[in-house]
Amino acid sequence: MTAVARFFETIGRRTVQSLDEVGYGASLLGESLFWLAMGRRYRQPVRVEATMLAMLSFGVSALPIATLLSGTIGLMLAIQSLYSLGLFGAESFAYIGIAFGVVREFSPIIMGILIAGRSGSAIAARLATMTINQEIDALQVIGINPVRFLVSPVLIALVITVPCLAMWANLVSITCAGLYVSAALDISFMAYIRDTMSVLTTHDIWHGIGKSALFGVLIALVGVINGAGVTGGAEGVGQVTTRAVVQSITLIVLADMIFAYISTH
Repeated sequence: MTAVARFFETIGRRTVQSLDEVGYGASLLGESLFWLAMGRRYRQPVRVEATMLAMLSFGVSALPIATLLSGTIGLMLAIQSLYSLGLFGAESFAYIGIAFGVVREFSPIIMGILIAGRSGSAIAARLATMTINQEIDALQVIGINPVRFLVSPVLIALVITVPCLAMWANLVSITCAGLYVSAALDISFMAYIRDTMSVLTTHDIWHGIGKSALFGVLIALVGVINGAGVTGGAEGVGQVTTRAVVQSITLIVLADMIFAYISTH
């Protein structure tokens, strides 16, 4: 086989594998929603305790680092906005770019990337370890559906916690940016907040929340798909964990680009 043939064969195999993973992810999402809606009818409801514990792990435990990143992003936007607008003598309009940039773009994507690295890797590692130890097979043997037991709580937790973290990031980023801008331009902090609220609408808020919820779905599904597809031993766990983080961040950036294009056309 020539080098060219091997090249195209590799592309074909990876394309088929990617399509297979997309289909598997769609089936996981559908089955998770099914158990969420119909679990009680079959006397197998989604575990509330597991969902709350996942929310605590993914959301509450991430608040310190989320606050630090959000404050840093707010200050960075304020510094760059004042510098760039200062070239045209329009520093007083910096609040417009900061408000839209934080609420519509930076808060959702930064929180999505944070959770992908912090929690997406943990999801993949946990599922990979359970798969290697045949714990998934054991659940099926005793009559417990693995998707209802393992996937649904994680999916629900991420769909709730990522938007909540994005809203918290909005508050922290705008506050830090406002403190810097008000000090740099010698204006009242409350005047800055009032101007910011005057340009933001509920559509802008929901735009960020919708993206954050989608990012939560992507992180959960990518982590589960990679964890369930592990091969080998400890080395395989490390590989799928790294792959889950890289794929999650890539999909988050791509989804954010698509959202930005659709919302502006």
